[in-house]
Amino acid sequence: MVAFYKQIIDLEKLAELVEADAPSLGSVCLASDGRYQVREFHLEGLTKQVATYLAAGFCGRAEQDFPHLTCAWGRARVGSTAMANLFGVAGMPSYYQPTKAVMRHVLAADCPGPWAIPLADQAPHIFCKDVAGPYLTAECLYIPLQMLIEAGYPASRLHLVMLDREPVHALASWLRKWSHRISRDQLLENFVIASLNAARVENYARRQGVPVTHYVHEAARQPVLSAAALFHRLGLSDYFTPETVTCWQRMDSLDDSQSRILFPVEPEAYAAPGLHQQAGGIGCYAYQDRDRGAVTDTDLDLLCRHGVDEVYARNAAACARDLDLPRGLFREDDTASAAAVA
Repeated sequence: MVAFYKQIIDLEKLAELVEADAPSLGSVCLASDGRYQVREFHLEGLTKQVATYLAAGFCGRAEQDFPHLTCAWGRARVGSTAMANLFGVAGMPSYYQPTKAVMRHVLAADCPGPWAIPLADQAPHIFCKDVAGPYLTAECLYIPLQMLIEAGYPASRLHLVMLDREPVHALASWLRKWSHRISRDQLLENFVIASLNAARVENYARRQGVPVTHYVHEAARQPVLSAAALFHRLGLSDYFTPETVTCWQRMDSLDDSQSRILFPVEPEAYAAPGLHQQAGGIGCYAYQDRDRGAVTDTDLDLLCRHGVDEVYARNAAACARDLDLPRGLFREDDTASAAAVA
């Protein structure tokens, strides 16, 4: 995949197009790698195919029949699965990357079934997380809200939560979890593109009139405070109690039988046992600090050169504003960089 892809467009050019939210991205060739993606696509065509499959589950519904959907999006490894479990514990259907699962089946030349969502009178509010990366360029460039809206999900029933995490810790997690499955260089490129794609995802939501809330993983340093603020911002305070955060049943991972997340069926190539494993089990929603792992200074220079740190700083500042969180919740280096671009 890598050699063929670089004949079409390199990282520098692709990063420029993503940052500019260029319409020409729709015609970028997404080449097959023979494992995770077995057919060549253009991004625009891929989006339309995924929307067609999703539409099968939405057809025949009036606008009021759709639940209010909180859709969380961010680069992979930003705490999104723990957040999905949090919303499930709060008592609403909570889905693990349903749009991305359909896309992965399309990329694998399968015929996916539709995403079966409940009627609004059965579940007035639902949650899903759909994250960017790590394996394919397509996974870094897709906009789940676009696929949902083009499939017929009313924009009036959507709320986007933009997720982020300190880039050094997120990249360290990517390298820990996936460096045995994809080359390090490709992981780094995908990490950059997935990070920069945040602007495209948010821009699309705002053009469609979808409200946007920002949440960075570091806010969970005070989990009850930040979670309560998030639920309030989303109009879901009736679902929230402190026990939603603190009284999870112990489990070895967020994909075991005690999780409140509804997982889709994905192509076999994407199976990753233990992806959400946590040492010592999980008894609550909480921030876990990490070291930089295998991240090198050269890696950090690459992120800085492409503005990944600036993307995080903007999202951290927006999180503090959106949720009215105290600046002291973030570390000094977080708030300093956030203030510089706020």
